[in-house]
Amino acid sequence: MRNYFQGKKTTPPNMAQQNRTNETKVLVLTLAITLGLVGGLLWWFSQNYGTKANYFTKTRVETPNTDTFSQVLEVPTGLFSYGGSTTWAPIRQQVDSAVAIVWPKFQLRYTEPIGSAPGSGTGIKMLLGNQLAFSQSSRALKPEENEQAKQLGFTLKAVPVAIDGIAIAVHPNLNLPGLTLSQLKDIYTGKVTNWEQLGGTNLAITPYSRRPEDSGTIEFFEENVLGQEKFGSNVQFIDTTTNALKEIAKNPGAIYYASAPEVVGQCSIKALPLGRQPDKLVEPYKKPYIPLDKCPQQRNQLNTEAFQTGEYPITRRLFIIVKQNGQSDQQAGEAYANLLLTDQGQELIAKAGFVRLR
Repeated sequence: MRNYFQGKKTTPPNMAQQNRTNETKVLVLTLAITLGLVGGLLWWFSQNYGTKANYFTKTRVETPNTDTFSQVLEVPTGLFSYGGSTTWAPIRQQVDSAVAIVWPKFQLRYTEPIGSAPGSGTGIKMLLGNQLAFSQSSRALKPEENEQAKQLGFTLKAVPVAIDGIAIAVHPNLNLPGLTLSQLKDIYTGKVTNWEQLGGTNLAITPYSRRPEDSGTIEFFEENVLGQEKFGSNVQFIDTTTNALKEIAKNPGAIYYASAPEVVGQCSIKALPLGRQPDKLVEPYKKPYIPLDKCPQQRNQLNTEAFQTGEYPITRRLFIIVKQNGQSDQQAGEAYANLLLTDQGQELIAKAGFVRLR
């Protein structure tokens, strides 16, 4: 026994302590690496599987917390037809080319109706008729449109993405400070037929409008300005805003209404202030007013603050109409809406002359 213990090698105290210190360091380092890997895996899982799970279990179109188009999730691949409101034309020009740069496989094709004029109502009809993947509208959905969708086995959802307003266009020489909503209603229902009745010169009023069946703007105007009354027999219907503005520029007694970005910056007509009361008229343009003789070098700009606060009396929201059928059309409509609700999309909407929703 004595020889056994004498032959066994022993570790010096200092070396044993050093070994224990090294082992402790290795254990701590291993634990730190393990925790880091576990934390990273948990984060990756929540970002990928958590987001995708929410895509199917929650309402999918929400205001995304994203800055650019590239950060939007679930953008589908394929060719998708869309159509609808003519008010949307400036937005389409700004947005679609920018989307194509970031998402080239998300191909968008604007499609006009066959045999009728384009507009919000016709776009929704085409959507219900399976001619479009999604549509653009300058008005909210009607109960009968929702009912028709249910009969076809799906539902429709209107996603707001921008703010717009209705501006009143008149001849530049019309000497009038503005109109109240009740005066505007009296003009378009035929109760007032001469500008002299409103404090202007002795001049017959020629009211122009697009046809109600062609345009969401006209349907909005009927509901929110005319109320339960109909257009007067003196109203002259015209096919496009472009042609209407040409008529306004030639006819000193003419009046027309359209989406504010289509009116405010024009060089051949002027936009009238509107108000709920005669002493509270609000300009649709930013002050000071830029005289038309300085146009097009300088143009009047939209009074975005009055539109955002609702101080301007005729404002509305612009919508993407999404077909909720669980198929690629739904994914395309939701993706397009989410793209427009990013900071990049909202900036392009503002660049097109409309008001940001967020």
